Amino acid sequence: MKEYQSLAHTRWDCKYHVVFIPKRRKKAIFGSLRRHLGEIFRELAKHKESEVVEGHLMPDHVHMCLSVPPKYSVSHVVGYIKGKSAIAIARRFGGWWTRNFTGEVFWARGYFDTTVGLDEEMVRAYIRNQEQEDERYDQMKLGV
Repeated sequence: MKEYQSLAHTRWDCKYHVVFIPKRRKKAIFGSLRRHLGEIFRELAKHKESEVVEGHLMPDHVHMCLSVPPKYSVSHVVGYIKGKSAIAIARRFGGWWTRNFTGEVFWARGYFDTTVGLDEEMVRAYIRNQEQEDERYDQMKLGV
């Protein structure tokens, strides 16, 4: 039987596949920044009673399976995570980002999201194996 989460008057299971990119899609998510972003995202999601169920950081984009309670909109939670993580990045790594990023702007505007629904395991596997999926897609485009 599927486990649902609960609020005072609600039982719910709302999961979303969310993708967003750094400003100008620079290959900026690497090194020590990459190690810290996962914990930053998980902590910020908890502030909005949400949870990062699965996540994968690529050099130029982020994939997450995000569980969001129905009392918050997805855009509110994703905006909060992107905004506060940009501030955390600027504070922690600001010294060597100054040439590439101005102020506390790190993420590009907007994001992609889709509901997970009953295909949760498939979406989680896709996120987990994102690098292999990108390589497979590139090979299909080239006709190799």
